Amino acid sequence: MKVKSRVQLRKSVKNKMLKDLVSTFGEEISGMENKILERITLEEHSIILVDGKPLLFEIEGHLFPTVRGALEMGLQKRVVTVDKGAVRFVSNGADIMAPGIVAADPEIKEGDLVIIVEETHKKALAIGKALMGGQEMAEATSGKAIKSITHVGDKLWNMEF
Repeated sequence: MKVKSRVQLRKSVKNKMLKDLVSTFGEEISGMENKILERITLEEHSIILVDGKPLLFEIEGHLFPTVRGALEMGLQKRVVTVDKGAVRFVSNGADIMAPGIVAADPEIKEGDLVIIVEETHKKALAIGKALMGGQEMAEATSGKAIKSITHVGDKLWNMEF
């Protein structure tokens, strides 16, 4: 991936960004006020470095944690849990099928970005876009529930700055 630009965010931009994140994830994400945030513009999307680590990215005009960011921040909202059988497929970038989902945040709406975690240790495996609501995901017995966007081991995960 080619870096087009890298700039440190102004305080006003940073504060608005953090306010939006807190409204989505709650106070769990509020520890970033004193950290240095930089925006790196790539060909596909923008990444926000928090103290030099790629913890957030911008997709479809929304800011969302990367897989690394979800792991570091330990977020509890917009989370979908998959069973052990799905881990291998999700880690390789496969879309998430409804039968592999054991739990989903009931507040998830179709089109929301979500964090996919594994059942045993609750570690983030991927970030995806919900193709159905959270309640429906947990109850469905067939069909594709989440379109995978980024996962552990992909280009975004392996980037170093």
